[in-house]
Amino acid sequence: MASVQLRNVTKAWGDVVVSKDINLDIHDGEFVVFVGPSGCGKSTLLRMIAGLETITSGDLFIGETRMNDIPPAERGVGMVFQPAERGVGMVSGGQRQRVAIGRTLVAEPRVFLLDEPLSNLDAALRVQMRIEISRLHKRLGRTMIYVTHDQVEAMTLADKIVVLDAGRVAQVGKPLELYHYPADRFVAGFIGSPKMNFLPVKVTATAIEQVQVELPNRQQIWLPVESRGVQVGANMSLGIRPEHLLPSDIADVTLEGEVQVVEQLGHETQIHIQIPAIRQNLVYRQNDVVLVEEGATFAIGLPPERCHLFREDGSACRRLHQEPGV
Repeated sequence: MASVQLRNVTKAWGDVVVSKDINLDIHDGEFVVFVGPSGCGKSTLLRMIAGLETITSGDLFIGETRMNDIPPAERGVGMVFQPAERGVGMVSGGQRQRVAIGRTLVAEPRVFLLDEPLSNLDAALRVQMRIEISRLHKRLGRTMIYVTHDQVEAMTLADKIVVLDAGRVAQVGKPLELYHYPADRFVAGFIGSPKMNFLPVKVTATAIEQVQVELPNRQQIWLPVESRGVQVGANMSLGIRPEHLLPSDIADVTLEGEVQVVEQLGHETQIHIQIPAIRQNLVYRQNDVVLVEEGATFAIGLPPERCHLFREDGSACRRLHQEPGV
């Protein structure tokens, strides 16, 4: 096993900077997932660790050794990729991934690098392979760095997630930390499916560890968030996850709108609601069958303790509600 450290690592092609001052500490035996949208620099970062891309500036350490000038074959890393040989290409996607992982295991690397290994598999096989990779990590206890654009893979596999945005580290933390306490609006919108709902709000009052905001329907709500630096009159964004919205009959603060789309998934229902004065729909998710017609009026409730508040620059006001398991 080995730890991996990146110190002020930057990668640029000419004037185009694709990774900006990356600082990371990956401990021995950790399963770390790099996640982010296409073009965020996650695969480039993995390739720099592997030695397949040069580092423009900064330092990379594996264990105690600086690796910037060490050839890939001497770094003690193994990279999982799909083989191109015709013989292996004849087998199924899941078998192909097992062959790729097996080939890497034979080399006995100190660090495993996996670049979107499940992206070509169907949904059912992705679930199966996720479980197999998780079991493999627990059995071997070796450091694994895994790249994906799929936040479900990140949440289910990782000990620690690194969210990347436009070549920078947006947030590092355990899966539930990122889900419940995102550092900014980008992370809040990227982690979680369906994505977090956002509402434009205006600050109407502040108190110790509370901020009062006005919703688009003129209702006001006190939120248990850090109030330091928040100014009355400021325009901000309120965030609420679809699964944290409540039926209107058990909430003090509600929003009402017209049902645009109803998605019945059997184990849950997702309802897309158009709220007056808001251009985008809100999504309400309930772990049950909800019978409602498209075009009907539907009301949802906002629980203050589950709401997030974001400044105009996207940074989050720290939530003060303690979530279980975090």
